[in-house]
Amino acid sequence: MNARIANRRHRAPTAQRGVVLIVALVVLLVMTIAGLLMFRSTGTGVEVAGNVGFKQNATSLGDLGVETGRAYLMGFAASAVPLDNDSPGNAYFASWNEAFDPRTYDWSASREAAADDGTGNRVRYVIHRLCSMAGPTTAPGQHCAIPSSGSALGAGGGGASGPGFSGLVGQPYYRITSRVDGPRGTVSYVQVIMF
Repeated sequence: MNARIANRRHRAPTAQRGVVLIVALVVLLVMTIAGLLMFRSTGTGVEVAGNVGFKQNATSLGDLGVETGRAYLMGFAASAVPLDNDSPGNAYFASWNEAFDPRTYDWSASREAAADDGTGNRVRYVIHRLCSMAGPTTAPGQHCAIPSSGSALGAGGGGASGPGFSGLVGQPYYRITSRVDGPRGTVSYVQVIMF
C-alpha cells in the first residue's frame, strides 16, 4: 500500500504542472487585454479633453467677431441712415433674412475679424438689421423690431414701426452672428441681438 501512495504522490505533481501553466497563460492574457483597454481609454480621455479645450477657445473668440460688428454699427451712432441699405462688403444687411441659419449660410459673404488669432482660429461675422426689408424704419410696409420707448436700456420691450403697429420710431435691433473656424475642424457660433 505504501508503494501505491508513493506512486500517486509521484504522478500528481506532473499533472499539476500542466494545469498551472494553462492557468498562468490565461491570467497573463486577461491582464494584457485589461492593460490595453486601460491604455486606450486613457488616450481617448486626453483626446476628448483636447477637443473640449479647442471648442471653448473657439467659443470665447466668437466675442471678437461680435465686438468688431458692434464697432461697425457704433460708427453710425450719429446717423443711422447709412444702415437703411445693405452693405455686403461690410457684411451688413438691412433686413432680417428669415431663412438665415448660421450652419447653412454662405460665409463667403461675411467679414473677417481675424484671419488667425495666433491659435489657429479664423473669426468672421455678419450683421442683420431686424427689419422686414431695406429702407427707412418708417417706410410703408416696413416691419422692424424696435425697443419700446418705456423699456430700460438693454431690456428690449419689443415694438414695431409701420402701418398697423404702434408707430414707434427709433433705432431697430441688430443681430450680429459670429463664426469661428478653429483647429481640428472646430466650428463655433455666437449670436447677439443689440440696439
